[in-house]
Amino acid sequence: MIPLRPNIANMKGYVPGFQPPDLAAWIKLNTNENPYPPSPEVVKAILAELGPDGASLRIYPSASSQKLREVAGELYGFDPSWVIMANGSDEVLNNLIRAFAGEGEEVGYVHPSYSYYATLAEVQGARVRTFGLTNDFRIAGFTDRYAGKVFFLTTPNAPLGPAFPLEYIEELAGRCGGMLVLDETYADFAGSSALALVKKYENVVVTRTLSKSYSLAGMRLGFAIARPEVIGALDKIRDHYNLDRLAQAACVAALRDQAYFRECTGKICATREWFTAGLRASGYDVIPSQGNFVFASPPDRNGKRVYDRLFERKILVRHFSDPLLAHGLRISIGTQEEMDRTLAAIQEIG
Repeated sequence: MIPLRPNIANMKGYVPGFQPPDLAAWIKLNTNENPYPPSPEVVKAILAELGPDGASLRIYPSASSQKLREVAGELYGFDPSWVIMANGSDEVLNNLIRAFAGEGEEVGYVHPSYSYYATLAEVQGARVRTFGLTNDFRIAGFTDRYAGKVFFLTTPNAPLGPAFPLEYIEELAGRCGGMLVLDETYADFAGSSALALVKKYENVVVTRTLSKSYSLAGMRLGFAIARPEVIGALDKIRDHYNLDRLAQAACVAALRDQAYFRECTGKICATREWFTAGLRASGYDVIPSQGNFVFASPPDRNGKRVYDRLFERKILVRHFSDPLLAHGLRISIGTQEEMDRTLAAIQEIG
């Protein structure tokens, strides 16, 4: 018999959103990808790094991704010693659990939010504790002093959309005995961030990704900002060459082209508000979103029915079987044309 660890043998793996093989035939609104291409500067940087014969690829990349740390630090107002780069923000989330939560120790998060937290905790052998949300979007039953080793707060929340107010997040920082990890995957669409709390509280970590707002989901780029002592611990356990040469070049170029970044995120936010209004006019209940998606419920609260009808029309959105979410759909914001067609299909389906 293969001697798997019991927690690995018993766990369920994370299931990402469906990626259709005939991608060009679909309007793909199920994985919160950016509908616009990355900055033209990214393509130039990748080609320059590659060179005419690709010879640079025979040499290992910077193990520390130091240039990226410097560029990100300058952009967000932190010394590079407060920054770590990662192979997607998922790598940082994983390493935070590895660094702070031992086997049998507790990791907490809000449900519903990013279900991958549970998978990462289970791999480590940590215990998982979830907390619900109140009607006014606060954490239900959160203790005055949370004793878990790591608490993940997705803000803006995914799949629902709202961001937690900064003053409430600061309150939580004071109530967490362990690390408070602020997963700001969608913060660039919210117009607000809790980055200032990293300098104020030693137990606060902010994680970010370039997958959504910078159109680089295919490059797997993320980072975290935290106290240098935390960054030092994460540096000990990350893969030593965790970002390849082309990804590093792409990251620097993307972060430097803030004009293009603002243009794209602005278009997405404007389309989000237009689409939200159209859904509400069609009788849908839509939670106010600060991400690049909306969570919407049809009048009959049968999300699966609408999902299936959209699927027949080659429009791919996200439906969750979780009883807390099954009544609705998470719909990524695409181009204005894509959302025009999606709204027309929804109105036709009824």
